[in-house]
Amino acid sequence: MDLQLAHQPAIIIGAAQGIGRAIAEAFAREGARVGLIDRDPRVSETAAEIAAATGATVVAETADVVSETDMQAAADSLRDRIGPARHVVFAAGVGSGKFGFPFTRVPPADWRRVLDINVLGAVHSAHAFAPQLIAGGDGGTFLFLVSVAGQIGSQTDPPYSAAKAAQINFMQCLARDLAPHGIRSNALSPGMVRTGLNQSVWAASQADLPEADRQDYPTWAGEKIRRVSPLGRWQEPEEFGATAVFLASPLARNITGQTLNIDGGQVMHS
Repeated sequence: MDLQLAHQPAIIIGAAQGIGRAIAEAFAREGARVGLIDRDPRVSETAAEIAAATGATVVAETADVVSETDMQAAADSLRDRIGPARHVVFAAGVGSGKFGFPFTRVPPADWRRVLDINVLGAVHSAHAFAPQLIAGGDGGTFLFLVSVAGQIGSQTDPPYSAAKAAQINFMQCLARDLAPHGIRSNALSPGMVRTGLNQSVWAASQADLPEADRQDYPTWAGEKIRRVSPLGRWQEPEEFGATAVFLASPLARNITGQTLNIDGGQVMHS
């Protein structure tokens, strides 16, 4: 199926690995001109690998989403290299690295980095790229990678949960603000995905347990999936790539302000 994304500039923020990389690969396979942003300098290697595998134009910029200046500079550079952004995906994210039940286990000082990256990073990205989308005059899309934690008040990591809830709300603000320009804003919400972030949750949950009570990662993850997911299986990064390109396409022209859960049924709203 042709999703009509060929040659359209798509920016993936937080693309060096994990779900962000999978989304970048999906846009490249659709023939988009893809710009990757990550603070990890290995993002340049990621860009080269995706370009070699797909034949698409894929370039990279090293920038930290916490820095408004960094993000504006990256936006300007990518505009010059692949053209004004048409689609922007914010896939950067970080947890506190601590097990947050009860919430007092995570002191206020450990909240700042989580909020800076997840919330202010999203804000900096929107400020950097929205003018390009508006100036294009023919629509465009924003997409935010959030989490089921932002919808259920997860006790596992309160700073992360709160930050993702804020991202969802900010996405809805953008959807309303940018709708008159034909620009759509949505969010994708993962459940259980094999990523470094998921493994850090496991590590934090085991840190204070007696040795006899600790579980290895496969055992812990398997039990959690069976407990929280009606479908009882992992979600895969490629699923988010497929959904991201659909949401960027004309097929989704009336979808905006929505949070789509790819979570095996973990979150169901009645």
